[in-house]
Amino acid sequence: MSEASAAGGAGRLVTGEAVELGLHPAKLPSRALAAALDGVVYIGGYLVVSIVLMVATASMDEAAVAAVYVTSLVLVLFGVPIAVETLTRGRSLGKLACGLRVVRDDGGPIRFRHALVRGAVGVVEIQMFLGVIACIASLVSARGRRIGDVFAGTLVVRERIPVPRSPRPMPPAPPWLAGQLAGVDLSAVPEGLWLAVRQYLSRMHQLDPQVGWSMAERLAGDVVACTGATVPEGTPPAGFLAAVVAERQARDARRVFGAPVGTPVGAPVDGVAEPGGFGVAEPGKGRAPVPPAVGWVAPGTDGGVRGDAVPPVRGGQAPQEPVPPSSTSPSSSSSSTGFAPPA
Repeated sequence: MSEASAAGGAGRLVTGEAVELGLHPAKLPSRALAAALDGVVYIGGYLVVSIVLMVATASMDEAAVAAVYVTSLVLVLFGVPIAVETLTRGRSLGKLACGLRVVRDDGGPIRFRHALVRGAVGVVEIQMFLGVIACIASLVSARGRRIGDVFAGTLVVRERIPVPRSPRPMPPAPPWLAGQLAGVDLSAVPEGLWLAVRQYLSRMHQLDPQVGWSMAERLAGDVVACTGATVPEGTPPAGFLAAVVAERQARDARRVFGAPVGTPVGAPVDGVAEPGGFGVAEPGKGRAPVPPAVGWVAPGTDGGVRGDAVPPVRGGQAPQEPVPPSSTSPSSSSSSTGFAPPA
């Protein structure tokens, strides 16, 4: 795996066979912090060993004492790090504290030979030159590898990857609007408008009520202009958008699972008849039956539910099924777009 294969995207490692490993190379600051913690631990351990050896070799001659001190220095500063990385499969105390781990180029755990090469080269680039060579090599490398990693064929990766927050699910379509758009042609709606509608529905709870209402009314007007749908009086814009998105998802599901795309409104689909809907108003035939002007409470009013549009209860009675409106013309105060205005 070459250095260029890791530079193709942030945090992406791809092998020569175009297989993405899903590993995230460690950055220089975290590696430096882990090395500093390891250095403090090893130096502290060497001081403890030196005190013990000073007491144990008090009766020995100077040559024997010097040999013992050199041996202990090599074991503590060279042998112990290699043994720790081999036994822990690439995780020393500092790397464990920083959430790092040494792995092979293919993502597998390291073995003794990998730890030996890293430790031998690390004596020169880290201990003899105080880590200057290691820092320069890590900055030059696309994957942050030092010279010891290059010779050993290893890589230091991050194990603690922050999990991205899952987007808030879109609100469901109002029950009295679900299935009412089955006869509307949605093919003229551009993908950019679909994306804007989905983004609004997933973030509508983060917006100011008045700002969200005006945005929903503008998006709903664009959808109506593209589809020519007849909007029931009193329909909230957000509820209309949720119903349109739900209808498109239902059509995609029918197309994937083999149901005919051009199934007429009310025709049985898998043995279940779809509810009738309101569609494009044809000249001379009047408006299709629509539910009464009930739904979400506009921003600024008391009561109601922001998410799902449920017909309100009047007079202590249970909500009735949607019925066609009377033949009388709507009030002159109703919105010309058919959407319920905010309070």
